[in-house]
Amino acid sequence: MKVVKTDIPDVLVLEPRVFHDDRGFFSETFNARTWRDVTGLDVDFIQDNHSRSHRGVVRGLHYQIRAAQGKLVRVIRGEVYDVALDLRRSSPTFGRWTGVVLSDENHRQCWIPAGFAHAFMALSETADVLYKTTDYYAPEHERSIIWDDPQLAIDWPLDTASGLSEKDRGAVPFREAEVYP
Repeated sequence: MKVVKTDIPDVLVLEPRVFHDDRGFFSETFNARTWRDVTGLDVDFIQDNHSRSHRGVVRGLHYQIRAAQGKLVRVIRGEVYDVALDLRRSSPTFGRWTGVVLSDENHRQCWIPAGFAHAFMALSETADVLYKTTDYYAPEHERSIIWDDPQLAIDWPLDTASGLSEKDRGAVPFREAEVYP
């Protein structure tokens, strides 16, 4: 597995080895020992999630102010633009975001540590996203920042979102968001 640093050093892109032959392909998508060796991180993933979205759907920017979740995100069908926003006030990259295209073709995964908000926009007609989390979902601690906040100026590949949840329509601007120390 190859690790690619992003412009925010704590957010990592992982490129697993993919073995192709006339039957298709094989890839080991997670191995705890390899994970520790290539990232230097010792985390426990305790929950797996799967979402399906249609083209233009944006999910996020979501985070949990308590029971903060680290997430290992990958796409098993389609393509998304995946975004991580640093909400750690003590971080030199506080308020900065980074984005990466994840797809079933490139097999890339994105590690988003606790202390970040996470969002993605579906770029294909349908996108299935799987992600592992380091803490359980705690709706009472969940927060949302508006996906197209002009202060953040996230460079989304599509100009408009075709579908937002009620939670995301009620998201707050970054300047009003509860953040981490």
